[in-house]
Amino acid sequence: MILQGNDPTTGASFSLGNRIQRQLWQCVWLCLFRPSPRPLHVWRSALLKLFGARLGQHVHIYPGVKIWAPWNLRVGSHVGVANGVTLYNMAPIEIGDFCVVSQGAHLCTGTHDYNSANFQLVAHPIVLAAHVWICAEAFVSPGVTLAEGAVIAPRAVVSKSLRTPWTVYAGIPARAISTRVRHAKSSA
Repeated sequence: MILQGNDPTTGASFSLGNRIQRQLWQCVWLCLFRPSPRPLHVWRSALLKLFGARLGQHVHIYPGVKIWAPWNLRVGSHVGVANGVTLYNMAPIEIGDFCVVSQGAHLCTGTHDYNSANFQLVAHPIVLAAHVWICAEAFVSPGVTLAEGAVIAPRAVVSKSLRTPWTVYAGIPARAISTRVRHAKSSA
């Protein structure tokens, strides 16, 4: 999908087919997804599925969510993604069952190789295990995997995978600050 060895100052970083597909999605997002009333989760899910997203049951993706490429989105069941969230998914983003991504959070799979002569664009997937909560305005970097039940505090920056389950992380960079109680219902 990402063109290799190109000069990003004079040429595109993606194939023509990818750019056309993203333009079509942007038109649908602007005309049909974004203006849809908040309760119409089924409508927005149908639009996302039309563009290749894989969604479980009871997925609530709100109209103000910005999704770069629906075909790179995998969402489990009983998931909420709030208004103002950015899913910049050049590479796949996987969101497990019972996850919440709060207002203004940014999950970013793309970056640049700053040591390459052409500042090569690269992308790495993000994986959220079940029961993860990304709090308001947190940032998750490319290539990050978050363990089951992890909580990422508001405005935290996650720059590497956090693999200890049921842990609360905060700060820049995010560090463990507490544990989270796992309830019997959580194992469902």
